[in-house]
Amino acid sequence: MSFSLYSASVPVFHQILNSLLEILDKADRHVETTRIDPNALLQFRLFPDMLPFTRQIQIATDFAKGAGARLAGQEVPAWEDSEKSFAELKLRIKKTLVFLDGLPRNEIEHSAERAITTGSGEKTRHFTGQTYLLHYVLPHFFFHATTAYDILRHNGIEIGKKDFIGTIPQQAQ
Repeated sequence: MSFSLYSASVPVFHQILNSLLEILDKADRHVETTRIDPNALLQFRLFPDMLPFTRQIQIATDFAKGAGARLAGQEVPAWEDSEKSFAELKLRIKKTLVFLDGLPRNEIEHSAERAITTGSGEKTRHFTGQTYLLHYVLPHFFFHATTAYDILRHNGIEIGKKDFIGTIPQQAQ
């Protein structure tokens, strides 16, 4: 069986982004039942030099859409980072999922050797598609998704590993 860049990217992004949607629903219900200010969670940081919850979600979605676009040989869409509520963060995740669904699978499958460049100036990085996905995107994507999960867990949202893992696609089982 050959390695599938598509299977290692789009379905993985779908699995974790869908789990984040469920986790955000639980956070929203928690805020409603405890009557705490939602901004207490949306702006929470695990440590002062870390980014807040909202940015963690924004960056996770940026890595998913950016990877999908670059692997498919398309322009990365630019989205404003203006979300200020759980509902707006859920819309951003759903928008990312729709974008990923619209990408040509065949282009992603054949992108292992595609030259991919990110950043500019001193931050310019050059990769092949496979190295970009496996050694750059996925670690960053999981870091930000996990940090978002950790922020909510730390603040008493009743979530666990099964919530983070989400539903495993049938073909991956």
